Amino acid sequence: MFRSRFPRIPVQRLPLKRGLANYGQAQRVPTLKHDFSKGVPGLLSPPAFDIAWTQYQTLMLEKLNQLLAGRLFLHRKDPKDILLKYARDPNYAPHFNHASMAHNNHFFFDSLSPKAVPMPEKLKEELERCFSSIETFRQELILTASAMFGPGFVWVVKDRMRDFRILNTYIAGSPYQGAHYRRQPVDMNTEDSSISEHIRRTQGSPVNSVGAHGPHSATREEKLSPPGGTGVTPILCINMWEHVWLPDFGFFHNGNGKRSYAEEWWNHIDWNVVSDRADISKIKFQR
Repeated sequence: MFRSRFPRIPVQRLPLKRGLANYGQAQRVPTLKHDFSKGVPGLLSPPAFDIAWTQYQTLMLEKLNQLLAGRLFLHRKDPKDILLKYARDPNYAPHFNHASMAHNNHFFFDSLSPKAVPMPEKLKEELERCFSSIETFRQELILTASAMFGPGFVWVVKDRMRDFRILNTYIAGSPYQGAHYRRQPVDMNTEDSSISEHIRRTQGSPVNSVGAHGPHSATREEKLSPPGGTGVTPILCINMWEHVWLPDFGFFHNGNGKRSYAEEWWNHIDWNVVSDRADISKIKFQR
């Protein structure tokens, strides 16, 4: 496995700010199912695991707690609920981004195992039905992940027809239907504060509801589905952000560090978690 020739710089654990005590500190780094005190052998060394999970998850939740200051009714909400709430409001793009990344990262790590976990037979049957074979499914996942240009996640999702498929999300994107139709033409993370109110009104989202039946009468929190969109249930994902795989695999491990990382990830999936998420028993009952 790749090891950098540059000396490793010790990275201190990011402390929570004292001011967060006033926020209730409801968003905390969750406890994972397995013991990762030794990292994920073969996939993530202890220092790499510390960066990708402990430090990064702490950072996302610390930022989210700061953003939620004064909104106590949201402090005990799950990051998934928060990302869905703010997906269609451009004024709360930072809230969406941090909540979505916290959720996605946890979803990824929660399905990892330090040791190989056999795939349950019923899950295997359903995946073979959709992808013809487990090897085809594995190769498609690995190729999709290694071909991603830029950071993001590769997901395995179950659609409303109970079929499984693979999809990508980029940066802090979310696979959930409620987050697909994002009303965020202007990202408040990067918007120039000098932009005039006239431009905000004409190029951004409406600042109020005009008329009972006008084109802007819908509220910002209205739950709309994307045109032609379908609801899916995520069951598995791989985190393809560079800070996760670069420390241990580099760019050229076995000729392709990103692909080597994706191939090794396959060997550390907790298939019992995936099976529970897919609710295989319900699939069998409804077929």
